[in-house]
Amino acid sequence: DKLGDFMLAWPAYALLKQQYPDISVIALVPGYTAPMAELCPWIDEVMIDERRTPAVRDIANLAGKIRKARIDASISLFSETRTALSLWLAGVPMRFGPATKLAQLFLNNRLLQKRSESAKPEHEYNVDLVRFFIQRHDDTPAPLPGPPYLTFSQDSTRTLKQQYYQQHGISSDCRLVFIHPGSGGSAINLSLLQFAQVARTLAQSSNTHFVITAGPGELEAAEALSQLMAGVGHSIYHSTRGLVSFSEFIAICDLFISGSTGPLHIAGALNAPTAAFYPARKSATALRWQTLNEDGRRVVFSPEKYTGEDDMKTIDAESCAVQISAFLQQV
Repeated sequence: DKLGDFMLAWPAYALLKQQYPDISVIALVPGYTAPMAELCPWIDEVMIDERRTPAVRDIANLAGKIRKARIDASISLFSETRTALSLWLAGVPMRFGPATKLAQLFLNNRLLQKRSESAKPEHEYNVDLVRFFIQRHDDTPAPLPGPPYLTFSQDSTRTLKQQYYQQHGISSDCRLVFIHPGSGGSAINLSLLQFAQVARTLAQSSNTHFVITAGPGELEAAEALSQLMAGVGHSIYHSTRGLVSFSEFIAICDLFISGSTGPLHIAGALNAPTAAFYPARKSATALRWQTLNEDGRRVVFSPEKYTGEDDMKTIDAESCAVQISAFLQQV
């Protein structure tokens, strides 16, 4: 599915490859997340899912691609009817996935999960499917590898950070606090004014330089936030060289602040400290979309109850900033 969903699949890939190091793991992903799949150390091959029209042609094309790969087993982390049908048509012998929706009719190994209840983090639901696969093979699941799940060379990260400090004239004793105001249209988010209030309050109690990050189509929002942060030391980073380059840049942050969006989950996979804002809607809670970093490296905020599209307006940005400041001093 989208970037955040894919990053939350990395623990599942890690467990699968740790359990069976000699198997060949093929990831079926859309073109958008393919660069991150190629970066994942537990994925051996990337198969790009190119949607086509009409639906009959689309499914026939996907089934043909899967059949050509001669796959022995599949695990559907993201349950979708077209994918499950394609796996069935391709003759994949063992097809694992959640017992949900119409898709389950085309799977022959189904695990009841009830993800809609949001009773646990999404990445745990994904890992549960891999454990189910392992147990079906009469094996005992190995311990789950811990974070970080995404890493870059310490030397390259250190050099990149030094270059950014020099380029923007940032004092060496400043901590880099990233703010990503975009959401990719996937989640209700704080307003730009609220993000600005967080930054202004945080700047009063900590020696920081803020970096406003923007992905494709998000530069306008970043520039608008920059205007609201006038007088607060900051710069803008516009990601134009793809997800891998953006991920390398996120690795230099001392704290990543955002709503529940893809770059937040990249930061989590890097085990970077995160401060995240979630709506109270049941399907989008902080528990369901928990980041992959260690427990002590994340702080979360959300309204007390869901109030619709205006949900996030009830969050007191200044109060959150005070808590973020205390958190920043500990990590």
